[in-house]
Amino acid sequence: MSLPFSRRVLAPAPVLWDLLTTVEAWPHWGPSVLGARLDDGSARIGPGSTGQVRVPPGVWIPFRVTSYEEGVSWSWSVAGVPATGHTVATTRKGCRVTFHVPWWAPAYGVVCLAALVRLERLAAED
Repeated sequence: MSLPFSRRVLAPAPVLWDLLTTVEAWPHWGPSVLGARLDDGSARIGPGSTGQVRVPPGVWIPFRVTSYEEGVSWSWSVAGVPATGHTVATTRKGCRVTFHVPWWAPAYGVVCLAALVRLERLAAED
């Protein structure tokens, strides 16, 4: 079970999907992300991707993409713990981006809401 936090964004779904899956973009929209890198050196996550995410105060933590549907959704575990899911759905006016937070981490929803606002701003710049 997860808790959804979502926002309608007036931008094309592919723009949001690119921001959500390109690790170099993560620090620009993720308040709790200082950096990210993939083990295979690629720029975008995919099914089963592994890498590290840098979180305050600058610690690198391993992650693994645990589910992935191109253009639609992906989830991950961080340090072996199930973390957020990410979904993009096309609407009549733009799209809806949703973060799915584990039921046991409802306070992280505040971080996700801030990330959604940042994503909207970044998508508007594209």
